[in-house]
Amino acid sequence: MKLIFATHNKNKVEELNLLVPKPFSFLSLEDIHFFKEIEETGSTLEENAKIKADFVYHKYGLNCFSDDSGLEVEALDGAPGVFSARYAGPEKNNEANIEKIWRELRGIPNPKACFRSVFHLNLHGKSHSFEGRVDGT
Repeated sequence: MKLIFATHNKNKVEELNLLVPKPFSFLSLEDIHFFKEIEETGSTLEENAKIKADFVYHKYGLNCFSDDSGLEVEALDGAPGVFSARYAGPEKNNEANIEKIWRELRGIPNPKACFRSVFHLNLHGKSHSFEGRVDGT
């Protein structure tokens, strides 16, 4: 069964094809000749993952799944969360994002954080959501 992974990241698709057993195989957005970014307008990881999978399913009628991930810092009320990639600005600079988080955490002892990934699957017209979480130390 072929599934579209709503991503332009070829490495993610290659890793899935190595990890997930047959009969599943994964294709990227480029593999279906879609080269634009799917606009992530949601205010949560769940909403963004659903937006991407729904877009592909409704536009192409293909089974699709997508993900959205973010770092959630307890002392920052869950920020940066859905804004992790662009926390320090729209240019998506990882170093600037990290620096901003450290500035905001200055003076807070032992801040707790987790990395959360949300997946959304549209399979034969039915929606399914999944979540993974890794807590920091």
